[in-house]
Amino acid sequence: MKRVIPAISLAVLQLCLLGVCASAQNGQDWYKLSYFSNNGVSGAPDATVRIDNPGSSVEAVGAESGDVYLCAMIYVFDNDQQLTECCGCLITPDGLRTLSVSKDLTSNPLTGVVSNNGVIEMVSTLPNNEPCDPTTNWEPVVALRAWASHVQNKVGSAYPITETPFSGATLSEGEAHDNLIDQCFFAQRLGSGHGVCSCGTGD
Repeated sequence: MKRVIPAISLAVLQLCLLGVCASAQNGQDWYKLSYFSNNGVSGAPDATVRIDNPGSSVEAVGAESGDVYLCAMIYVFDNDQQLTECCGCLITPDGLRTLSVSKDLTSNPLTGVVSNNGVIEMVSTLPNNEPCDPTTNWEPVVALRAWASHVQNKVGSAYPITETPFSGATLSEGEAHDNLIDQCFFAQRLGSGHGVCSCGTGD
């Protein structure tokens, strides 16, 4: 089976974000959202994010036919709308990556203050620079699937845990650049090592 890591140009990204390229025409299935709650609360368990590359063929500008490596561009926001961490994680065809919310996604916040509640935003993209750089232009593609467990409010002596798939949403060009790419760029450049999440285990 042939596996490729294709390149991307700014012009292609702009077309995709405007809904022109083939990969962006299926209801923007490449932009996913979830949340975390009671993170770091004393006695509460950790939550988990799992991301899968189903290995299906991707038809996108710049991509050859066949299964491809993909990136999960991850952007973590506090519940006050401030970006706290971001990272890009490579997911191989049929691969599964598992991330800890407390250890991988919230343990290295830009401000040094760990978020108890917030939002996890993920964009399924083709590899770009490193090969997964969340601070620069990427080409979104329909493929990655993700699930998250959620630590609910305490009931009696226990914290109930639920698990749901990430929800699909529509990503505007302004949101992509201003609130994801640009904020991530400044967080990673100005954070002196803070503001960078990690990609967990697996794959």
